[in-house]
Amino acid sequence: MTAEVGAPVSLRPATPRWRETLGLLAHNPTAAVSALLLLALVLVAIFDETLAPQGPNEVDVAARLESPSGAHPFGTDDLGRDILSRVVLGTGVSLRVGFLAVGIALLIGTGIGLLAGFYGRWIDDALMRLMDMLFAFPAVLLAIAVLAVRGTGWGNTALAIGIVYIPVFARVTRASVLGVREEVYVRASRSVGASDWRLLTRHVLPNAAPPIIVQTSISLAFAVLAEAALSFLGLGTQPPDPSWGLMLAEGRGFIDLAWWLAFFPGMAIFLTVLCFNLLGDGLRDVLDPKQRTLMAGGGR
Repeated sequence: MTAEVGAPVSLRPATPRWRETLGLLAHNPTAAVSALLLLALVLVAIFDETLAPQGPNEVDVAARLESPSGAHPFGTDDLGRDILSRVVLGTGVSLRVGFLAVGIALLIGTGIGLLAGFYGRWIDDALMRLMDMLFAFPAVLLAIAVLAVRGTGWGNTALAIGIVYIPVFARVTRASVLGVREEVYVRASRSVGASDWRLLTRHVLPNAAPPIIVQTSISLAFAVLAEAALSFLGLGTQPPDPSWGLMLAEGRGFIDLAWWLAFFPGMAIFLTVLCFNLLGDGLRDVLDPKQRTLMAGGGR
């Protein structure tokens, strides 16, 4: 059946890829709810001082170890400090460390993976053996070693976690680049004299980006968890800065008398890590070409 002569032709531009991605993500209920919750957490972190009923270290000895009530919805700790205020203010610390750590790992690890995957040969061997050396260290011990050299604090904690995750991003990027560098459009651009920089930035990296984006979401979850673990051990965020992991450590000795001291910061960690992981799963489905086609076609 042939098209009718003179039939109108649609001149509307194709939907931008990023807008189509957001639309597909919005149709994934789990990922959409997770993204909204994470957006709410980011807003809490930005406006934490405004939202917190009290300061993180306002002591009220007369109200120590009070159970959750109207005056203190999350209760108080052994010094009479409001748990809700400390959880709210700890959101900024945990997310700041998580985003900074993943930013460091993403920037350095992606650069290493691009070079190793694109050029191959001795560059690939040298860079990947260096990443293998970092992988040989247990993640927690490597972070502790960095903190032992640099000292404690949320900034050094972010640096330590970022160093731990550099090899992860390097390997993910390298594997993705290896599948892209021999594509027809890359070889065609190279044949017309395109520079390596143009090939990397215009062709290789954009098409290798989906696995890196998914890994970023998953790494943010583990970065928040790692910050809490290091702070719990006394090696991460230090007083007077509030931290979810530090609150767990402080409430450990009162777990039999005041369950709320560990419950609410623990739930904050749990929900944040869960949302990042669920968002990563949603991004994986949306950015995978086969899954993307099925979702765009209504699952048929």
